[in-house]
Amino acid sequence: MIEFVSAFADISAASGSTGNRVTNAIAMASRRTGVDFSYLLGQAKIESSLNPTARASTSSATGLYQFIDQSWLAVIDKHGSQYGLGWASDAISRSSNGRYQVADPELRQQILDLRKHPETASVMAAQHAADNKAYLESKLGREAEPVDLYLAHFLGVGGATKFLSVHDRAPEASAASLFPSAARANRSIFYDRSGNARSFSEIRDRFAAKLQKSSDSLGGPVQYADASSAAASLPSGARTVQPADYVRIETQRLSQQPDVTVRPQPQTARLAYLMLATLGR
Repeated sequence: MIEFVSAFADISAASGSTGNRVTNAIAMASRRTGVDFSYLLGQAKIESSLNPTARASTSSATGLYQFIDQSWLAVIDKHGSQYGLGWASDAISRSSNGRYQVADPELRQQILDLRKHPETASVMAAQHAADNKAYLESKLGREAEPVDLYLAHFLGVGGATKFLSVHDRAPEASAASLFPSAARANRSIFYDRSGNARSFSEIRDRFAAKLQKSSDSLGGPVQYADASSAAASLPSGARTVQPADYVRIETQRLSQQPDVTVRPQPQTARLAYLMLATLGR
């Protein structure tokens, strides 16, 4: 695998406090997108315990927000170009069955590895939440609260819309009958210890309490970094993953390979693309 992307994605490459870097990344994502900071912090705490390199044992879920491969490719395809990731979004396409794909296996892995980069993972999670927020509000006719965003994460935005529509009309109704598959897979959420079905309001309130507890458990005030201090622990421009940074690192890597001029290679082609991308900046 080409190394220049993993240099950005690997948290171990950064100096300083991992915890501060993560909370700063979440704070910057909140400011950029307008998504509630407490929600983003709580979700990351629930999903990964604020571990940027967390990996699920039962799925492809990776990083602070445990994006699976397809969800990550989807959000990069939609929002990557807003954050200097046009090279990644341009490489992503959708097959006839709707799945996201990248033709070059090495490039695909590089894009997936960005899930381990706190700044990129946080802003993509925030953009995804903002998309869900806009959709929910258009369907519900009210403001979507942080707990509603987490329900969209848990049930999918379509499932959350269905859940919240009934919740708003009949909060004391049983939720398990409307979501039998989810109830079977998540019995502790839809039923209490005595086996009684929980109501829509009970489930929503429990999720709200879980989010609040997770965001409160960090302890002490969050230290918001300015741009210069946030960048200090990263390669230049890593917060927005600028093409120039990849050009610099890839050029250095290729200079150590004596045969790169013998024949065309994917690495040199990609370097040429990235060089062209920097010219418009």
